[in-house]
Amino acid sequence: MDTSRRGGRLGRWSLGGLLLLTLVAALALTAVVRPGDDPAVDDARRTSSTTATAPSSPAPATRARVNGRHVVAISVDGLTPLALSKLGPRLTPNIHRLLRKGAGTTNARTQVEMTVTLPNHTSMVTGRRISASRGGHGVTWNDDSIPRPTVQQAAGRAISSVFEVVKAGGGSSAVFSTKTKFSLWKKSWPASVDRLYIRKEDDTAVTRAMTADLAATQRDFYFLHLGIADQTGHASGWMSSRYLSAVRRADALVGSVLRTIAARPALQRTTTVVFTADHGGLPGTKGHSDARRWQNYTVPFAIYGAGVRAVPLYRLNPTRREPGRTQPGFSAARQPVRNGEVANVSLRLLGLGPVPGSLWNSRQDLRWR
Repeated sequence: MDTSRRGGRLGRWSLGGLLLLTLVAALALTAVVRPGDDPAVDDARRTSSTTATAPSSPAPATRARVNGRHVVAISVDGLTPLALSKLGPRLTPNIHRLLRKGAGTTNARTQVEMTVTLPNHTSMVTGRRISASRGGHGVTWNDDSIPRPTVQQAAGRAISSVFEVVKAGGGSSAVFSTKTKFSLWKKSWPASVDRLYIRKEDDTAVTRAMTADLAATQRDFYFLHLGIADQTGHASGWMSSRYLSAVRRADALVGSVLRTIAARPALQRTTTVVFTADHGGLPGTKGHSDARRWQNYTVPFAIYGAGVRAVPLYRLNPTRREPGRTQPGFSAARQPVRNGEVANVSLRLLGLGPVPGSLWNSRQDLRWR
């Protein structure tokens, strides 16, 4: 009930009328704001369409509640470093800024077992390898065309995530994605993913929603997935002119995130960006699933923000192996930087411990300063 438009007609209310108005207003508030639900998002209820009604205003500001800091993790799906090399700083200035003004590398690695989207992204938020029989998260599928199990069901055991650790620390997390299969995360950690916003193949809408939430709500942890490069690679081929144009578009969207942070001194002082990709792609083809090809398993990785040194990531981390074009296995004494380190890097930035049961950077010893 909208009482604001009836203010002039209220007149004299009986006690019973006032009680009725109070009851209706309370019920309306309960219907709008429910624990674990955010009416301002697509959520899993509206992810099947590329269009949806415009989201309402973000939730009331919560600010950072863990240690006064924020982390924005960004994954550009299907981004091969070959494209960054070809386009250069002039045509992809924002991603190059992350790599050069932060602690970065264009020679990080995907997961060993697979070079596909959902398995690698789930490693990013759990810190685990893929294979369930080896202690991994067990997510080996890459679609949501049929009902899929939760991460816990796939692994056959309890699997934690960056979202659960942030929630346990008193913080708030949000996921913004261009692919409906990312609803798996809300399904698997329903109480810990405070906001899920999915607009299928609409990178602009997803980025706008994310930056609006960042400006207003300022949660502790954000995960932004941009799918335009991967989508175009599958349609036109990796390193095609259309693919390179898509990478430029992704770069511009990354730039809008950086501008949102830079425009607010408080955010600029407290926000760190963790940037990577789930896989690359084989030039001249429309695929990336061959985990033996270096073009598929090579990805960028960067940490950028206040307090981060502008030094190449491998130089800051001599205990990590700069892998050339190889893909070191699990038995390698010195591992390369991997995209699965997103979770524990982010948690260390927030002053929290590692994801329970995680493998990648479980000691949280990857340095950025």
